[in-house]
Parts: sequence; structure tokens; C-alpha cells
Amino acid sequence: MNVIYPLAVPKGRRLCCEVCDAPAERVCGACTVTYYCGVVHQRADWGSIHEKICQLLIPLRTSMPFYTSEEERQHGLQQLQQRQKHLIELCYTVAQKYIFEGKHEDAVPAALHSLRFRMNVHGLNSVELVPAYLLLAEASLGLGRVVQAEEYLSQAQWTVLKSTECSYAIHSLLHRNLGLLYMAKENYEEARYHLANDIYFASCAFGTEHIRASGGYFHLANIFNGLKKLDLADTLYTKVSEIWNKYLNDHYQVLSQARIQQIDLLGKRFETDTGLDEAQEAEAIQILTSILNIRESTSNKAPQKTIFVLKILFMLYFLMMNSSKAEEYALRALHLAKKQKLSVQEQNTIQDLLNLISVEEAQPIT
Repeated sequence: MNVIYPLAVPKGRRLCCEVCDAPAERVCGACTVTYYCGVVHQRADWGSIHEKICQLLIPLRTSMPFYTSEEERQHGLQQLQQRQKHLIELCYTVAQKYIFEGKHEDAVPAALHSLRFRMNVHGLNSVELVPAYLLLAEASLGLGRVVQAEEYLSQAQWTVLKSTECSYAIHSLLHRNLGLLYMAKENYEEARYHLANDIYFASCAFGTEHIRASGGYFHLANIFNGLKKLDLADTLYTKVSEIWNKYLNDHYQVLSQARIQQIDLLGKRFETDTGLDEAQEAEAIQILTSILNIRESTSNKAPQKTIFVLKILFMLYFLMMNSSKAEEYALRALHLAKKQKLSVQEQNTIQDLLNLISVEEAQPIT
């Protein structure tokens, strides 16, 4: 962490903090192109995103080399834009992951980076800025900064209104965040309106049974659960569980066939995958564990529903290659099935999941 010496800064150049835009007093010693107002914001940025992108920023924030031809110059510009687009997605995914994990403070620097890169690539008025504004709004809500969240949401709404090319997916995200805002303000009627729109636009973009629509159903269920409309909440939690169960089960079946082919050909294990990015995996964990906590509070009334969610979590962690967590959820499901004296067939089904882990661990990874 290096201190900036004022006399070393070219006259007329203003160096700003990467996190808060205040006058900078320190520079990152590793990349030397990122500035901060002090140690606190430097450490916050490093822990959030800067460690992951430190060296990637150097070619973006230093002068372009001299090119001997127009063709070389165009190629250099294309590479620069590709790097920026890569950083947009990386920073966005990292910020999303932090939000789903409840690390809202860590999400802010990553979301700010995503916003700045979007501005550089797409301009100040592009609808492509909206996802970053929404991330910042959601992080602000998580930190209890409702006024700041409203400012980001207002900017997002205004950008969408000005755009003639706004996708259903972005409309869905906007309404979801407005729904979360009104939930925080305890205006549940407005929250329901926006979450219903979230579900509508997500369904138009991806389909009613797609995992991208599950978040709207989940937040709507939380409203009904808080209002003690338990039948409605139960129906929506079941809907969310079924969506994730279908996705993970279908994905597993495809990968399972591929794995069998690999074992037949090579005698080795085929490494599985969820088909989700890190943020989507974090969202699945957050949604499903929340539903599990609710199910477990009423497991004596409906043990099958609790076991269903435990089996979905088993599938998720199994596909994430986290055998210990997968085994934990399978054991919990088996214990509950025995405690509630469910059918032998149900207990054997769960036991098969545990046997699956043993078989997987016994095979070498390619």
C-alpha cells in the first residue's frame, strides 16, 4: 500500500478513490493504476474484487502502445474492449455472489467496478448499465441504506424508460429489486405488484418453470409467509422447490449419461458440473436453505416436504462436487425419514443417494 506524493502527480490530473470517488492519497503497489482515499477503502476493494482483477487493470489504465498500422490499432482496440467486457461479467458475477451470500459490504466495490466498465464500453445512457445499478441497490438494501437504494433504482428506472431496446430479463430484474425495496419499506401491496411483474417478465424471457423465474416466486412467498398467509406461502415455496428440483435433476441426468460413457471408454470418472455460474450457485443455496429452514420448523406436519428440499440440496452440492455437504443433507433426510417412520421405499431411495457418493469417491478423477 503506497502513499501518493503530490509532486509526482502531473499538473491538472485528479486522482480519485476507486470506492468513493474522493481525492486519492494511496495507490495500489501491485498494479500502480488504482487509487484510494485511504487504507480502509483500499482493503475493502482488495477483499471484494481488486485481488482478482489487479493485473488485468494494467493494460486498461495505461497508454496504448504505438501501432505501425491501422489494422494493428483496430486489433488493439478490439482486445481492449474484450478485456473490459470480460471484467464487466467477472465483477458482476462476484458482486451477485456476495449478495446471495449476505456479504453486502463486499458486493459494493465489485458492483461499482462493473458499473464503471459498463460505462466505458456502452456509454452513460445505455440500458446495459441497469444490472449494475440494480446490484448496487440490492447491496444498499442489505446494508439498510434505503435512501441510497432508492437513488440507484431511480437511475435504473430512468435508464429503462429512455431505452427502446430493454429486454424482458432486465425488466424482470428491475421489478424484483423494486419489490425488495417495498418489502424493506413494509409496503407489501406495492411489493407484491412488482414481484408479480418480475415473474411475468422472467416467464416471458425464460419460461414459467425456469430457475430465473424462481427468485420472484421465492420473494413473493416470503411476503405471504410474513403476513401469515401460510397456504399461499406454502404453495409458492413448493413451486420454487419443484423448479430447482427439475433443473438439477434434468442436468444431472445429462451429465450422468456422459459420465457413464466416460467410464465405459476410459474407466475413469467424468467430472460433473451444475451448469450454473458462481452467483447462480450462491442464489440456489440461499433460496433452498431458506426454504429448508421454514420446512424444518413445520417438519412434524409435512416431513415429506422437508425431505424433498433436503434431496434437492443433496443434488445441488453433489453437482458442485462438494461431497461432504451432499452427504450431510442426505444423512439429514435419512434421519428424518426414519424418525417419521416413512416407508421403507422412501428410506431406500435416500440410502441410494448416500451410496452414490461412495461410488463417486471411489472412482479416480480425470
